[in-house]
Amino acid sequence: MFSDLFFIFLGGGIGSVFRYQISILGEKSMYYFFDKSYPLGTFIVNILGSFAIGLLYGYFYENISVNETLRLFLLVGFLGGFTTFSSFSLDTFKLIQSGEITIAFLYIVASIVLALGFTYFGIKMTSNL
Repeated sequence: MFSDLFFIFLGGGIGSVFRYQISILGEKSMYYFFDKSYPLGTFIVNILGSFAIGLLYGYFYENISVNETLRLFLLVGFLGGFTTFSSFSLDTFKLIQSGEITIAFLYIVASIVLALGFTYFGIKMTSNL
């Protein structure tokens, strides 16, 4: 039990660092394509995280022999730290609060539709569901 918690903790820390780095890179490198108020870094991380969780879930679903500690490290720890729907909620709230209703709406719809789509795509790439 303790070792599982340790690996979840370790994965979460690593995932959080990856989230932070990708978020910064996404926001700094893409501002000339998007309005500066659009939270592009969080958007990129949510889409990548959704795709990764779909791939891993599909792989683990098809391969029962996968080590449970590895599954916990990757799915619960790393991707739990990497994906940012709590940041998504805060970013959306800030957009609404600042009067950017249209951008907030587009951000919500694009994030949810693409996250679900990429999760499905990831699962389909690794399983026969």
